[in-house]
Amino acid sequence: MTFYRWMEIVPALLVWGTLALLAALSFLLPAWIAVFIIIFDIYWFLKTLYFTIHLQSGYRLLRRNMRKNWLEELEKIRSWKEVEHLIVLPMYKEAYEVVRETFLQLAQSNYPKDKFHIVLGLEEKAGEHAQEVAKKIQEEFRDAFGSLLATTHPYGLPDEKPGKSSNETWAAKEAIKGCIDAKNIPYERVLVSTFDVDTQIYPDYFGILTYTFLTAPHPQRSSYQPVPFFLNNIFEAPALSRIIGFSGTFWHLMQQSMPEKLVTFSSHSMPLQPLIDVGFWQRDIVSEDSRIFFQCLLHFKGDWRTVPLFYPVSMDANVGASFWQTLVNLYKQQRRWAWGSENIAYLLNKFRENKSIPLYKKWYWGFQQLEGFHSWATNSLIIFSLGWLPLLIGGQQFRISILAYNLPSITSQIMMFTSIGIVTCIVLSVVLLPRSKPLKWYQYLYHAVSWVLTPITLTIFGAFPAIEAQTRLALSGEFRLDFWVTPKHRKK
Repeated sequence: MTFYRWMEIVPALLVWGTLALLAALSFLLPAWIAVFIIIFDIYWFLKTLYFTIHLQSGYRLLRRNMRKNWLEELEKIRSWKEVEHLIVLPMYKEAYEVVRETFLQLAQSNYPKDKFHIVLGLEEKAGEHAQEVAKKIQEEFRDAFGSLLATTHPYGLPDEKPGKSSNETWAAKEAIKGCIDAKNIPYERVLVSTFDVDTQIYPDYFGILTYTFLTAPHPQRSSYQPVPFFLNNIFEAPALSRIIGFSGTFWHLMQQSMPEKLVTFSSHSMPLQPLIDVGFWQRDIVSEDSRIFFQCLLHFKGDWRTVPLFYPVSMDANVGASFWQTLVNLYKQQRRWAWGSENIAYLLNKFRENKSIPLYKKWYWGFQQLEGFHSWATNSLIIFSLGWLPLLIGGQQFRISILAYNLPSITSQIMMFTSIGIVTCIVLSVVLLPRSKPLKWYQYLYHAVSWVLTPITLTIFGAFPAIEAQTRLALSGEFRLDFWVTPKHRKK
């Protein structure tokens, strides 16, 4: 078995080994596990406090950036008008109304639209519907931007996996030939933004992106990451979907305050020349958004980072045609994101081959990826489920001990302090709700109370899909996941 294959097995091995060991020791050494659970709950409290501080810090910076007129800030930089933007919008079978809203927001940007070179990447497999959507978009927005191109990614090309990465690569290459090369624009002056087709920009997104690019210490060795807000259809989303959407937003906002850990996610931007240098997005993977970061990190011998923008883009919350379909879609979406564990084997194998990357960076990123996916799959189960195992299977002798008697009380009190993180999330989620639709006081109350569903979101829609994804990766073969497109369903 190759080293690469072993590294695909390791994440699931660690997860199942952790859960099995906790279960076995709860039976064999219940007192030890009880002490471990208390220590783990304290660790979780400290981690929550740490994350809460970063969340509040990130929110303050985000609000500050949203108040600024970034076009005015750009006027202080003489060369800003030389920067061009290639915007890649891969789509599948999304409705015309969803795609049109994205283009409307681009057309209303506080930035010279003649600097926008937009490519709408269609899939041949999507059939006539996608072609009809593209035709309508081109008719309406033909003169709104510097360039507007629609491409069709052929189905069944060799060495490809159908999905976002292969579509993006095809679309970007066609756009370079049809837009960038045709206008003789130097690659060093082009920023590439790849957006999900439901991504709606806020007015100053390209202003702050350009400003950050021109003032960054390493502009050509950096990706640029906004904060994803899942707000486009938030009032149509059921409570579980809203909580999961806001939880994702807050996680990425916290990560922005820790840029040394920041990896690209979904919609993001990067310079064109490095994208060409690394060979574009790999065409045979699922998690292309994070993989492109690691491609650059490896190609440039560790000299790559993600610069946080502390500025949002708005995307769809997960809404299906029915409540139950929404639950299915939520699970599948989380499982697809958790499939990012495929990067662990890729990264560790390349680290082994590449002797030019500093050893400390190899250890740092290797640990970050392993620990992150392991925590995703295990932490919530340890807190909400396995903490009771010593009492259930630890035997009569342990159950009559003072430690067993006090265990529920101690853990409950620790978790009560941990609720400071939930309170912060409740307040910020109410603040971030769009004001386009006036809400009654009881609707705000309902939204706040919905956060009691957090244990469900962390376990059923967090740990479970993460465990399944890592287990499928270990089993490989027919169990491997293909790219799953999250359906964009709008009731209105």
